[in-house]
Amino acid sequence: MLRIINLQKKFTVENGADNHILNGLNLTVEDGEFVTILGNNGAGKSTLFNLISGAVLPNDGYIYLDEKDITFMPEHKRSQFIGRVFQSPMRGTAPNLTVAENLALAYGRQNRKNLNWALTKPLKAIFREKLAEADMGLEDKLDSKIKNLSGGQCQVVALIMCTIKPPELILLDEHTAALDPKTAEDVMAFTQRVVKKDQLTALMITHHLEDAIAYGNRLIMMDRGVVAHEFTGDEKKNITPEELRTLYHLKES
Repeated sequence: MLRIINLQKKFTVENGADNHILNGLNLTVEDGEFVTILGNNGAGKSTLFNLISGAVLPNDGYIYLDEKDITFMPEHKRSQFIGRVFQSPMRGTAPNLTVAENLALAYGRQNRKNLNWALTKPLKAIFREKLAEADMGLEDKLDSKIKNLSGGQCQVVALIMCTIKPPELILLDEHTAALDPKTAEDVMAFTQRVVKKDQLTALMITHHLEDAIAYGNRLIMMDRGVVAHEFTGDEKKNITPEELRTLYHLKES
């Protein structure tokens, strides 16, 4: 599904030196896999997501998605089949528009053949049904502006916007990091249901060791711009947060 080959990215810093972020990273993610990603700051996690989504371009290497070479494809074209939920609850949404208007914009982008995506009663019914699945009362907030929602509610709307038409790949970029523990737990549970229901291929960056272990079928540890280790099967299921922290000197989240 996703093949990354010898991916390299460097940035020039103030003194003119090169700061190498990714150093020949290789990764294959099969269709329907849910991969969690850990690593200290500077390991290259966010840069990897930026390269996959097209926000930045690599210095070398290749990215293939469903056998398509997307290495240098413009970001706006990739957004048609790659979804991304960011750490900031407001990013990826239009804060001054209502929940219904945000969902209608996403629905319109994903259903280009249907140009008449005005807020009709049938469309609102679709949105209400999807929002109700999160069990956060969002089905009653269709006319509320995004900026007036809680952080967890914003993240749920952003996730629904990304998956209203199931993407080929979804990137979950520390999407619970800004939430309190209880809300983060609720958002992760909803994320799990969406990924499972739509059989999504997902990559999730997290600093929560427990979430990295509990969710997904594979755990990747990044270090110095490469995949340092992978945990699958019983190894992933049985490893403890303490063991992960000791093995890789992870900082507390």
